[in-house]
Formats: sequence, structure tokens, C-alpha cells
Amino acid sequence: MGKIISSYIFPHPPLIVPEIGKGDEKGAANTLRACEKAAEEIRKEKPSTIILTTSHAPLFEDYIFINDFKTLKGDFGRFGARQVNLGFENNLKMAESIVEFAKKEGFDAGGIDEGIGKKYGISGELDHGAMVPLYYISRVYSDFKLVHIAMSTLTLEEHYRFGMCIGEAIRNSDEDVVFVASGDLAHRLTSDGPYGYNKHAGEFDELFVKSIEKDDIDAILDIDDKLRDEAAECGLRSFVIMLGALDGYSVSPKVYSYEGPFGVGYMVARIGVGREDSSRRIIERRIKGRGKSVDPYVSLARRALEAYVKEGRVLDDYDGLPGEMIKDKAGTFVSIKKKGELRGCIGTIAPTRENIAKEIIHNAISAGTSDPRFYPVKPYELDELEYSVDVLMEPEAVDSMDKLDAVKYGVIVRAGRRTGLLLPNLENVDTPEQQVSIALQKAGISPNEKYTMERFEVIRHK
Repeated sequence: MGKIISSYIFPHPPLIVPEIGKGDEKGAANTLRACEKAAEEIRKEKPSTIILTTSHAPLFEDYIFINDFKTLKGDFGRFGARQVNLGFENNLKMAESIVEFAKKEGFDAGGIDEGIGKKYGISGELDHGAMVPLYYISRVYSDFKLVHIAMSTLTLEEHYRFGMCIGEAIRNSDEDVVFVASGDLAHRLTSDGPYGYNKHAGEFDELFVKSIEKDDIDAILDIDDKLRDEAAECGLRSFVIMLGALDGYSVSPKVYSYEGPFGVGYMVARIGVGREDSSRRIIERRIKGRGKSVDPYVSLARRALEAYVKEGRVLDDYDGLPGEMIKDKAGTFVSIKKKGELRGCIGTIAPTRENIAKEIIHNAISAGTSDPRFYPVKPYELDELEYSVDVLMEPEAVDSMDKLDAVKYGVIVRAGRRTGLLLPNLENVDTPEQQVSIALQKAGISPNEKYTMERFEVIRHK
């Protein structure tokens, strides 16, 4: 059974490589000493494999690049030091295992077809985010295979879940692994830095450093996207993947150094890994903390989508549902949000199924898998989703805007076979004029055409 011996956070400014800095690296003396200390610790630990995540490898929206080149190599030619070059054997068995465990959770991960790589200028060479930590490590220890992993634009919690897949792959191996997460912190610490100054940049760095010291993973996963943008951080997702790989283990974090000498935050830390510890199953605890809705309409929508995404089956269990959900018919809309943003919404104006329960089941599945505005929901997203169910009352025709109310009534517009519907009480839709305008756009009806309007009320379940 494989294990993670320890894990490290490394910064990656090329300037701290002496052949590049040529004396300027002394401005980050604390970082240099900490990198050397971390490298020496790794030498003592003698890992058979180093898994390294970096924020500068090929980045995709919802695909995580795992380098599948047989030999992983790179140099600092971009920074005027081509003579500094490194090469490592890829642990392809480990890389393939990570891909397999990730696929089970719905993550798309792996290498890049050589032809596609050439077309888009994507190579398998080690990026500087990998090269800088490896430069320090390889000066004192080189008897290891390497796995080189990028990030994506998925959420922090999803990167954490992907890290959990890496943890499973390691346990399923016979490797002694050191995990290295490469990344810098805020890039806006000073006015003379590369991205200018933002008063919140230091706040971000302080929050992250303290959270690592205290092993407060929730604080890291809950970091606000706006704060991240204002800080212009680059390494958070890399670090979170590493933290996910440690899920379920006791840890002993130690920050070796933090400084921001060039307007960019550099942190070096070691997170020692101990025995399995069920109290550190972070995602499991967060799911329990969120709780599940007790509203039977919403609960049914959730169960329906989860059964379909996880098992490929249409739910047929109606046990415990209120009688009206089995006896009555109505059109329903199922709306799904993720982190407050719409993730899917599909519904029926009039009933199409034998009861409300079946209407909800089929609309929940459609909202999560068939809304043309979004890609289908993946298994790793399910626990982040929030649902609401609207049961539509019978619509009634209206002949003027005066009889509409954007909060109380939804609206239906019709012209020939074209129909557009907008639910009531939606965020940022405050007037009947806005309501009708959006509904017309959805239906492809010009405001200058002749169209009819209907209003309807809903019973909203959250």
C-alpha cells in the first residue's frame, strides 16, 4: 500500500534560481533558505515518486492536464539560462492510476494528443512552476520518478475532490510519495510589483498562511473569488489539490517562510502526514454541515438527478411523498444553482406526466443534463448543488403590462408556435417590462410582433 510521506508548498519565481537572478535572488533570501531546507527534508525522506502540481502547466476549463510524456524535461531558456535543464522519468503507472480514479468521480483528466498539442502550441515540457521547485530538490536528491499535474478552472472544492482522487491512487500503489504544490500567493502586494497594488492582497496572503498554520481547510475552500481576483493569486488551486490528497489523514503543518519582496507573496511550507484520521474527512463533514432539504419536492429533485448522474437510472421510488405529489398533475420547473450561479433550469408549462412527482423527476434530470446553456452535471459537482422546484398554477390571459407583477406572477408570451416563459421573483428582474422582454428573447419573438401574454403563480419549494 502506497503512502504520502509528506507534502510541501513551494513558490516558483525564476528569479530565485541563482543562474537567473545573478545576485537579485538575494532580495528573497528567506525564501531561498526555506527552499533549501525543504529540499534537504525531501532528500532525507527519499520518496520513490514526487507528485507535483503547478499553476503554469497547460490550463483547460474542465480538463486537468496530467503529463503523459515518458521523460519529463525542461529548461530555463525563457529566462536566459538555457544551460539549466532538468529531466525526470515520468511515473506513467501512477499518472494512469490517477486518471482512472478521477474518471470514476466524473473528472476529465489526462494527457494531450500530440497533434492537438502542436496545433495549439501546447508542449509536454516542464513549466517554470515545476522547474523552480525541482531545481532546488534535484540539487540534493534526484532518485525519484515524477508526476506533473496542472490545474483547471473548476471550483476550489472540485480541485480538492480531484486531490482526493490522487490520494486514492497513491494508496492503491506501492509508492512512497512526496507531494509538492507549486504556486505563488498574491501578486499585488506593492505598487512597484508586476500587477500594481491592491489593499486586499496582503489580506489574502495573511488568511492563507494562517489557515495553513492552523490546518483550517474550510477557511481555504471558502476563500471568496473576489478576494482571489483582487490579490491576483496564482497558486491556490495547486495548493488545494495537494490538500485534497491529504484528506482523511492527520497532518502537522509548518510554515518555513513567508515574504513578499518583489510585490509577490512567496511561501514555503511543509505539511507532515500522519495516520488516517476520520475527523479530517473535510468534504464528508462539509456535506453533513450543509444538510439536505427536508422539503419533499426539493429532496425528490435532488435524489432524481443524483440517481441519474451516479447510476444512470431514472428514479422510481416515491416512498414518503405527500399525497398531492402522487395524485395531482401540474407543470413544474426545476432550477439548479452552484455557488449562487445558475447551473441548469428546465420545466414544463403544463403537465406532461401522470403526476407531480414524475414531472419533477424528469425535469430535474433534464435541468442537470440537458439545459443547452450548460454542460451536463458531473458526479463531483452534486454535493455543491442547490435546488428549487416551482409548481405552476393554471395560467390566465392578460391584455396589458399593468396586470403583471414581476414578484407575484410569472409570464408566458406566445406568437404562433413560439412560446417563452419566465418564472416570477427572479434576481435582477424587477419589472414586468423586464420580464416580458426576457421571455420574448427566449422565444425568439420580436417586441414589434403581435404576441399574447399570460400570467401565472407558482408555489416555490426551496
